[in-house]
Amino acid sequence: MRIGFTSLNFKTITGHAGRTNRFLVFDLAEDGTATELDRLDLPPEMSMHEFHQAGPHPLDALDVLVTKECGAEFITRMAGRGVRVVMSPEDTDPASVLKGIAEGRVNVSGAGAHDCACGHDHHDHDHDHHHGHEHGHGGCCGQHGHGHGHGRRHGSPAAGAGGA
Repeated sequence: MRIGFTSLNFKTITGHAGRTNRFLVFDLAEDGTATELDRLDLPPEMSMHEFHQAGPHPLDALDVLVTKECGAEFITRMAGRGVRVVMSPEDTDPASVLKGIAEGRVNVSGAGAHDCACGHDHHDHDHDHHHGHEHGHGGCCGQHGHGHGHGRRHGSPAAGAGGA
């Protein structure tokens, strides 16, 4: 499996995935062995924020892209290119995330629009939390894309109690 990481410093997982033009690329073998394949240092116009062409892009070769943070549009664009996005807001060490993928602790199976390497229970869909507004999920660890977290797991009995 070919796994890329957004990494402006070529050491840690960094955010702003759509504007990033530097990536670490690894091959993760079935036995869990990770081998660094490449360090992409793309010109600014090749960041996904700037790249609006239908043609090939160097990130198309990835199966999974791990980033610290990104927006829903980035996830959708990458999915359209066949690349699964995994957010890792807490663990910024590529070796640690690679180990988590190899051990099955980080889901890269493709079940939702994205996954999170933080170990928390997340799900992707739009629904009403019964507190006065609707919102779409896609953020991570309390970042629901509308500026506040709920302080409880989704689906808990308190979620429909009308608070928050």
